[in-house]
Amino acid sequence: MNLNPNQLTDYANTFITVLIDYSPKIISAFLILFVGLYVIRLINRFIRKLMIKRDLDPTLTKFLADILLWVLRVLLFVTFISNLGIETSSFVAILGAMGLAVGLSLQGSLSNFAGGMLIILFKPFKVNDTIEAQGVTGTVSEIQIFVTKLITANNQTIFIPNGSLSNGNIINYSLQKIRRADLTIAISYDTDIKKVKEIITAIFKNNPKVLQTPAPVVSVKNLTDSAIQLAVRPWATNEDFWDVYADTLESCKLAFDAAGIVTQPYVRESAKDNS
Repeated sequence: MNLNPNQLTDYANTFITVLIDYSPKIISAFLILFVGLYVIRLINRFIRKLMIKRDLDPTLTKFLADILLWVLRVLLFVTFISNLGIETSSFVAILGAMGLAVGLSLQGSLSNFAGGMLIILFKPFKVNDTIEAQGVTGTVSEIQIFVTKLITANNQTIFIPNGSLSNGNIINYSLQKIRRADLTIAISYDTDIKKVKEIITAIFKNNPKVLQTPAPVVSVKNLTDSAIQLAVRPWATNEDFWDVYADTLESCKLAFDAAGIVTQPYVRESAKDNS
């Protein structure tokens, strides 16, 4: 198609006229965009500093600040295209449909996200706590939005989805400052129970890591067909718990051998190693 000079001039004049008429909208839209991005950055910094000053959990602070940042950016983008004269109703409908589709396809991830929010808000445990959950035991290394990272006693890293973690039982061994070791020692029926209790009590008194308040307990737990089972229950701080646990077993064995006390081949440990 050949265009004569008059047609080119008409097209150019039309383009210039439209550009002049439309330029205020373009300028105002981009002005709103750039100013809005700067204001959003300032708001985000202010909110982060405010939450840090209020001693909010660092994970929660980062998450809430990021959510606010993207919500404000979406609102700014909608305002931007609206000022350009583009119809926003269809755009909002498309965003809604996309959100529904993504939500349906990521149900498991959304469950973990909700679980992470519950853990961060209600704090059944925190970083550096030792917990038992979902059949594993370890020290909490990091609480993320979707998973919680544990370090086990043998230095393995375990990631537990927050959805299942928040919906299951959690044993927090670090929540209380002190802890009781529950041991069961079996002795023969020929053994003098009082003598055994005196020996174990003396072991508790001679171990500085065993707390005397609450008082440690030595009592008859059960009478089986082949042995007398004694409940041996010393208290210790969380830091000294496993030292007390192991020292009690070792000291009892050595003291029993020295006193000629016969023990049965049965020592049940009711606690699980979560050091």
